[in-house]
Order: sequence, then structure tokens, then C-alpha cells
Amino acid sequence: MTAEPPWDSPQTRALAVRACFDCHSNETIWPSYTNLAPISWRTQQHVDEGRSKLNFSTWGTGRQRVDKVGDQITSGAMPPLDYLLVHPEARLSDGEKTQLIDGLKASLRDGG
Repeated sequence: MTAEPPWDSPQTRALAVRACFDCHSNETIWPSYTNLAPISWRTQQHVDEGRSKLNFSTWGTGRQRVDKVGDQITSGAMPPLDYLLVHPEARLSDGEKTQLIDGLKASLRDGG
């Protein structure tokens, strides 16, 4: 099944795409450097782990872990630092983090 959550707004989805989708969806963009070992191994590990915890592309399967999403974003654990180093566009301002967390809470309240 491939279905996204019922987004509360296009802005929430846009922020999630920008900061989360590479590891938390089936829409991962694989830059050329991800074809080189050992970078490829670490990248695949990140994506596999991310999708196992939260996958926006398989919403409704009942396997989503959304209880700590806001805490992960607020603490700076998500997106991870090594991801931000090569994807600076995923770095969110404090206001964008708040908007994303509030939007995710509204969009994901049923837990998938």
C-alpha cells in the first residue's frame, strides 16, 4: 500500500519533504556519492532505519512510530548532523521546526 498521511497543509508536507522524506519515505533521492562504499552502506542503513520507524509513503499500515517525532526534531536528532552536512537545504529554522512539529501533530494524530 502506498499512501501518504492526510496532511494538514501543503506547507507541512513541503517541510517534511525537505527535511524528512529522503529517509522517511519511498521517495529517497540517491545522489551519485551514495553509490560509493562505505558511504553507500551508511546511507542505506540510515534509510532502512528511518523507514522502519516512520515511512510517509506507507501511511495507514499501522506500523508508524510517531510518538517521539516532535522530540526528535526539537532536540536536533532529526535530521541527523551527517545528513545536514551534505543536505544543507534540510536545515530548518526554529520557526520552521515549530511549524513542522505542529503540522505533523495535526497530520499524524491517528498514528497511521
